[in-house]
Amino acid sequence: MSIEENVQTVKGFFAAIGSGDKQGLLALVAEDIEWIIPGEDWPLAGTHRGHAELAAVLQKASEEIEMTYPEPLEFVAQGDRVLVVGVATGKIRATNRAFKDDWVFAITVQNGKVTKIREYIDTQALARASQMDASGPA
Repeated sequence: MSIEENVQTVKGFFAAIGSGDKQGLLALVAEDIEWIIPGEDWPLAGTHRGHAELAAVLQKASEEIEMTYPEPLEFVAQGDRVLVVGVATGKIRATNRAFKDDWVFAITVQNGKVTKIREYIDTQALARASQMDASGPA
């Protein structure tokens, strides 16, 4: 696949997530996709593999995080890698705490399918927003 086709695959991936198109999303990812979300002390951290875990983490995200983000700001591609640079703002529902997350996704595309995603995110901002006070949600 060409670099331009890889970028289009990644743009389609983000569009499917944004529109809630589960079937369109699954059509764009490999059966053995691996999505690594760094950090601890926040709901989505961990390594998620395969279609079932992808669906589970996206469901968890919709239940636990209220998030808005504009179209990704920038796509940088070389070979089978596409870096996507963006920003998200939102709040963790359980704590009602806001966050701002500047992020980069390193995405590998092979044979027209997303095979690996590695997020580089502001883990501290997300952990702080997820932290419960002794008295409960903020």
